[in-house]
Amino acid sequence: MKKTVLESFFKSIRQADFKVVYWDGTESQYGTGEPKITVTFREEPDLNLEDPVMSFGEAYMDGVIDYEGDFAEIIRVAELNKDRLPNSGLGGKMISALQSLNKTVAKKKQQENIKHHYDLGNDFFSLWLDGTMNYSCAYFQNPEMSLFEAQMAKIDHTLKKLNLSAGQSLLDIGSGWGWLIIRAAEKYDVQALGITLSEEQYQGTREKIQSMGLQDRVDVQLKNYLDLDENVLQFDKIVSIGMFEHVGKSNLAQYMEKVNKLLVPGGLSLLHTITGMVEKGVNSWIEKYIFPGGYIPSLRETIGLLPEYDFHLLHAESLRLHYALTLDQWYKNFKGHLEEIEQMFDRRFVRMWGLYLQGCAASFRVSGLDVHQLLFSKGLNNQLPLTFAHLYR
Repeated sequence: MKKTVLESFFKSIRQADFKVVYWDGTESQYGTGEPKITVTFREEPDLNLEDPVMSFGEAYMDGVIDYEGDFAEIIRVAELNKDRLPNSGLGGKMISALQSLNKTVAKKKQQENIKHHYDLGNDFFSLWLDGTMNYSCAYFQNPEMSLFEAQMAKIDHTLKKLNLSAGQSLLDIGSGWGWLIIRAAEKYDVQALGITLSEEQYQGTREKIQSMGLQDRVDVQLKNYLDLDENVLQFDKIVSIGMFEHVGKSNLAQYMEKVNKLLVPGGLSLLHTITGMVEKGVNSWIEKYIFPGGYIPSLRETIGLLPEYDFHLLHAESLRLHYALTLDQWYKNFKGHLEEIEQMFDRRFVRMWGLYLQGCAASFRVSGLDVHQLLFSKGLNNQLPLTFAHLYR
């Protein structure tokens, strides 16, 4: 009976050529051409096809299902068949999108969600991130760059856009392990403050600031950005990289409102965020196992918020393929430390994170998932360079 249901499900998938090896040893081919993917059931699965994304994701984590072939093909097929995947939202983004549609995320819950992901430990992240511990899209000026070089290029590319000058104040909302605020202070002689909800990131950044003797110019605080007092703190420039996806759909405007209160008139803000094509809730697997409480905004809904706060868009840049290359590097590094990671956690965790990293890379290539840097000013600023030629000098 279960096999019959699965066969019916696979037959309903269109524009796909794949093979399935069932637990009883039988094989079935679907589509009209040479199979590009082989799905193998190691044992009889306990699948709930009312939520196939969750079911297949958990089955892979448990070793019940394996696959051979290019994961991008799986994402491409899921995207084409998303209307046939019940309760899966944007099925094609099944390993790369984040979910939290129409729900308020309280500050305490935000911190719990951040800890779920980022407080897996510096020892874990250091195995597969580069030396900067930068856990966001890098910037590959050429595809041969090392991951470290590309992450430093991303930091420099971002800081150039902010048009920093000595003595200015910079706020980094969601400052990660602190390389951007440290680089800004060193290169541009600014006063930089980073804030994070991750205890691991806070401690790591604090140690680095002290080891470099930058306490007079760089500070990091373990704090929610909403708790910053705009009556005490004002900033010439505000940057946020990879944090906007965590605030939740109902809190996007709240983020912009807080930036407006903290930014001086004429000040610049750069928002670096994953974006989707449309505003839709997405899948349950990543919500449960990877990024609880997140939501990927669409580009249009993000830009649509700007006029409400007299924010003027100055520059928008897509880094979609840069993120695919970044994820390729992360997964390559991750695979080089499978035994260590399994000892830290377990085999199920290894398969879960491997699926997440591969799926992200594939989604940025084939599903329309994107990442954008949006630069905007508070009110009009007529003192900026006429072109962005300085970005490429």
